[in-house]
Amino acid sequence: MISQIVAIVIFVIMFVEIVREKRPRFLVALVAGAATIVVVFLVCMHSIESVRVALSFDSMLEPTFWYAGHEHRNAMNTGINWSTIIFIAGMMIMVEGMSEAGFFDWLCLRLAKAVNYKPVPLFICFMILSAVLSMFIDSITVILFLAVASVRLGHLLEFDPVPFIIAQIFTANLGGSATMSGDPPNIIIGTALGYSFFDFLRNTGVIALVGLVVMIPFFYFCFRKELVSGADMAILTAKGLDPRGAITSMKRFAVSVAIFIFVVLLLITHAMTGLTVATVGVIAAVITLATNRAPLHLIKRVDWETILFFIGLFVAVSGLEETGVLEVLANGIAAITGGNLTIMVIVIVWLSAIASAFVDNIPFAATMVPVINSLSATMGVPLDTLAWTLAMGTDIGGSATPIGASANVAGTSIAARDGHPITWGRYCKYSAPASILVIALSMVMLLLRY
Repeated sequence: MISQIVAIVIFVIMFVEIVREKRPRFLVALVAGAATIVVVFLVCMHSIESVRVALSFDSMLEPTFWYAGHEHRNAMNTGINWSTIIFIAGMMIMVEGMSEAGFFDWLCLRLAKAVNYKPVPLFICFMILSAVLSMFIDSITVILFLAVASVRLGHLLEFDPVPFIIAQIFTANLGGSATMSGDPPNIIIGTALGYSFFDFLRNTGVIALVGLVVMIPFFYFCFRKELVSGADMAILTAKGLDPRGAITSMKRFAVSVAIFIFVVLLLITHAMTGLTVATVGVIAAVITLATNRAPLHLIKRVDWETILFFIGLFVAVSGLEETGVLEVLANGIAAITGGNLTIMVIVIVWLSAIASAFVDNIPFAATMVPVINSLSATMGVPLDTLAWTLAMGTDIGGSATPIGASANVAGTSIAARDGHPITWGRYCKYSAPASILVIALSMVMLLLRY
């Protein structure tokens, strides 16, 4: 009990300090992680084993960490998710290589020219692109790619890229909820319960499509003043800009595009090849560094503060996992629903959404899977309905705050690095209402359909 209280206190203090934005968030997360190890695991629990589990170094020694084979089971270890860390670092290195080759400037100007340099059509285009790509590629990769492109486009056409990035983060998580491969919680749910890519597409995919139709006008009305006010300046600035002039070296440009296409193919087919996302991240980094004239320069440009933030956050959340806080939360659902499917759907979708807004949705999904499996077996309710409810709750709830999902952290970090910091207030002002709206829509569709 004491260890649970201390773990909760540490997490709450970390959360408050991150929201206050008075100190670098990576330092706050690292201090919280260190406090969890020392105070919770060593002082309160006297457990060296919990420290080992939280740091999770041995997970990288398992063959399935790098090659999962035909079963392609997702790593559900607690503690630091090194698969996510390695994957993000590898993608960052690849993105930096593409940026130096002028790929993003070229792409942005091509897209802008196709819509006559008008920010509103471009804004809608980026939202749809973010959602569609996230159905097949991990949402983290999509945001790393599109956020950099949005920042570059904002610099070139002299408009604020923050509305683009906020909308893209949300639609990436929304698109990711449509398939098994789009968001990490869906991979956990699908592999644990035996669902396929098309099972998700037929169920959560329908909800995600309706949600996207609602979100496009929602975000347009949220940011219409910023988009319309910058339209004339963007068109004026764009005059004389040649997309081909953005390419610094045709050879480097061709190589970076080839690497990107190869990595995307690996991500799309990784369920069939058995290669894990960690392996794909390493491949992307190694090829990029091997074909670049200044590999050390690329490594220095990686946003290592974001990597450290993820590490600290994972350790702090492991305090809630190891002490059983998340398990208590999950079992509370079974106690208050009383076997009523309607109440179960309402409670699971909202509780998982609220929890995922503040606690990383990966461990929460892993904690909830055995709970819904048990609920289905003991109370005779359809497992499919509970699975789709959990998927939508964790995927969309994670969009509500800057730390709810990995894609959020990546996107806001890119914006801050390039001189466009997104405060908690500004992010939540738009994404929190959007999350509530889509969760309510999901609940209604789930209740009507199942």
